[in-house]
Amino acid sequence: MENEKPLYQKLDYGLITIVLMLAGFSLIAIYKATAGTGSSDFTKQIVWYAVSFVIAGGTLLVDYRKLKQLAIPFYIVGMLLLVYVAIFGVERKGAQRWIDFGNFAFQPSEVMKVFLIIFLAYLLVKAQEKYEKSLRGDLIITGQLAIASIVPFFFIFRQPDLGTALVLIGIVAVMLLVAGISWRILFTLTAGAITFIIGLIFLYFLNFDLFSKIIRDHQLERIYGWLDPEGNIQNFGYQLIMSLNSIGSGQLIGKEFETITVPTQHSWIPEVHTDFIFAVIGEEFGFIGSSILISLFFILIYRLVQIALTCNDPFGSYLVAGIAGALVFQIFQNIGMTIGLLPITGLALPFISYGGSALMTNMLAIGIVLNVSMRTKEYMFD
Repeated sequence: MENEKPLYQKLDYGLITIVLMLAGFSLIAIYKATAGTGSSDFTKQIVWYAVSFVIAGGTLLVDYRKLKQLAIPFYIVGMLLLVYVAIFGVERKGAQRWIDFGNFAFQPSEVMKVFLIIFLAYLLVKAQEKYEKSLRGDLIITGQLAIASIVPFFFIFRQPDLGTALVLIGIVAVMLLVAGISWRILFTLTAGAITFIIGLIFLYFLNFDLFSKIIRDHQLERIYGWLDPEGNIQNFGYQLIMSLNSIGSGQLIGKEFETITVPTQHSWIPEVHTDFIFAVIGEEFGFIGSSILISLFFILIYRLVQIALTCNDPFGSYLVAGIAGALVFQIFQNIGMTIGLLPITGLALPFISYGGSALMTNMLAIGIVLNVSMRTKEYMFD
């Protein structure tokens, strides 16, 4: 027996509350990062959040299942935007990633993540309806997802934007795992990725000229700065050293609650309000504040996993799983690079870092998750 409720009563208010708390963290951190600099980024972030909530709310008006019909058009639009950026895009700091609209620079690679998730979910549903569960069927499905993702991966990698390109790989990996692809295929793909990395290491020592054609100079410099930040403190390692100093100086409760004015370390970190916003939180709110933020992320992902598992529509489950995979990769990578666990990439911390394109894309993704959650049918004897 089906138990129907009005849609507004089925909204996941717990998930909305988590996002609102993350918004609070974001605004406080950006205010602290830009205070006294004359920057208007704090005000802009408020505007981005206002626009983003409207976008998230707008996605609730249309049944998410209609995205199946728009999956191919969305994918084509995303690819056309990437091609446009490759030809006419605005170049900043050696990267050509943006389309300039005057006061706003749009980054198509961000929205392409959501478009790709929708398209891959569509492909998975169609393929699983067409092919029986077998090794051959799994190979065909894996091939379809690989072909669909390799083209945007190439364009994003060439911008260059290795961080976002790797997010696409994370999305595909999670969606293949959720789709129940044969463990033999997953093992082969994992072994292939490990072999590729080992091959790059050997290539670095045996044929550096060929290696430098695959890994660009700025990417190699980031690896140097990660492996030996002290030895490269004058250049590649400076950002990481300052980040570690900033987070360490926050100690248990952070400088925000000190009774005296303490000079901040994070003011010396390049891109502190974007890629390295976690360093501000670590310094201002210490271990306790950082732990609260990480806990909010854990709860967010846990809730997304719950929604994916309880959804009785495969298309909806794949959508939420892909979104969860993208967020997990970005959160892990961003926090990992600020504390020296991972190499530095240009990935923002979802919902926290300053930036319009990334924030609006993440809120669009949350809107899709809420859409799936509120339209998941409940049955008395489910």
